[in-house]
Amino acid sequence: MKFLFVSSILSWFLKKRKHQLDLFVKYPVEVQNELLLNLLKTARNTEVGKSHGFRKISSYDEFSSLVPIQKYESIESMLERTRRGEQNIFWPSQIKWFAKSSGTTTANSKYIPVSDEAIEYCHMNAGKDMLCLFLNNNPEADLFSGKSLRLGGSSAVYEDNNTYFGDLSAIIIENMPFWADFSSAPKQKTALMSEWEEKMNAIVHETIHEDITSLAGVPSWMLVLLNKVLEVTGKDNILEVWPNLQVYFHGGVNFTPYREQYKKIIPSDSFRYCETYNASEGFFAIQDKNNSDELLLMLDYGIFYEFIPMSEYDGENSKAIALDKVELHVNYAIVITTNSGLWRYLIGDTVKFTSLKPYRIQITGRTKHFINVFGEELIIENTENALEMACRQSGAEILDYTVAPIFMEGKEKGAHEWMIEFKKEPECRTQFSEYLDLALQKVNSDYEAKRYKNMTLSFPKINFSRENLFYDWLKSKNKLGGQHKIPRLSNNRKLMEELLLLNTLKVRNLV
Repeated sequence: MKFLFVSSILSWFLKKRKHQLDLFVKYPVEVQNELLLNLLKTARNTEVGKSHGFRKISSYDEFSSLVPIQKYESIESMLERTRRGEQNIFWPSQIKWFAKSSGTTTANSKYIPVSDEAIEYCHMNAGKDMLCLFLNNNPEADLFSGKSLRLGGSSAVYEDNNTYFGDLSAIIIENMPFWADFSSAPKQKTALMSEWEEKMNAIVHETIHEDITSLAGVPSWMLVLLNKVLEVTGKDNILEVWPNLQVYFHGGVNFTPYREQYKKIIPSDSFRYCETYNASEGFFAIQDKNNSDELLLMLDYGIFYEFIPMSEYDGENSKAIALDKVELHVNYAIVITTNSGLWRYLIGDTVKFTSLKPYRIQITGRTKHFINVFGEELIIENTENALEMACRQSGAEILDYTVAPIFMEGKEKGAHEWMIEFKKEPECRTQFSEYLDLALQKVNSDYEAKRYKNMTLSFPKINFSRENLFYDWLKSKNKLGGQHKIPRLSNNRKLMEELLLLNTLKVRNLV
């Protein structure tokens, strides 16, 4: 009876939000412009607001001319001052939360400010909107009859100089409303455990007897957890453990390489997958249609968006455009201004627009994660699509991968070197390599041109990794779980050399 009452109240509230979503879908530019002016007005008396003349700004053009585009390194000193207790530097309300993000290519941590406004109006609203959109698309769903299994970061929240830092997921858990915690599993104490492997075992044993109706987390780590559930229970598929499971809300990495594996362990044509796009800096987009690979850009979370065409990208010296100037199928770097005090901040992600009415996007990669050593302009979207094609042709299944250049030496041509860990290896490795090379040529004309008669690029070198190679690399870097993921593409060989060395060592399965 209690679950039915909660279900009816929450379903009514979440569906009511749909009318507000319709507003920014109908008037996207107006909503964004009003949001920008409100952000500027709110922060006009901060240190940043005074130094950049926020009081004088009344339009986007003035904003873009007076406020510089910035990377983390440019504002790190201000963030450190705030972490030491100073306030009103870049946002007027107290900043006491910082999302610790180590990134994927560096051991140096970033501390992203998370204001109370961002928690409430961005992250919490996004969680409700995620459910709202799903319930509106699937009115027969009955998520609140059971619980949502959440798989967040591997760190608890730590105090430092009266401020707090940790994985964003841990910060969100600390601030969740009662109804969200009431309908979630595992318990908060378990969800915030800091030791990842111990935490995974605790989650499995705590949830296998629950009625789990939805999943939420990063695909790579959720797959590890679900396979552990099958191992502990001895069941053949997840629906034998949780027969009322209805949807998986996923994000953080591209879902394509994992799709077939999920279909095998959740064998149901009616089971739904819903993608989200969130980061330490904010929650940006949600899949708003069933069986879609597009994400609706959320325009009323306190985030103002700008975009830099990657063909003109020059870091902080780039020229950005507002939402009303974007074009379809162009690769853009994202610049955000937020209600946590990030002003024209480069988050490092790239997207392309698949629709302008409404504004829908697909994530294409990272500004740092591409290979353009030979003019091939290879991005993550290319490698994900090519791998999907090669796996479909060869019957293979992939767990993880990364790619690096092989630099020209003497008369030797350059090439790409891959390290791939398979869930199911192809019957013929040589044939798989040929499929992958041809698929890359099909999805990237620059790569195709460089491969023509091996003029610039030779045939790619494919390394087939030992079991758990990428897991062991992440563990060696203290990056197990949560938002940590493998860098897919790099213009240097540092990661590849580390993996090649680690691949020669036999490390026991620690999962």
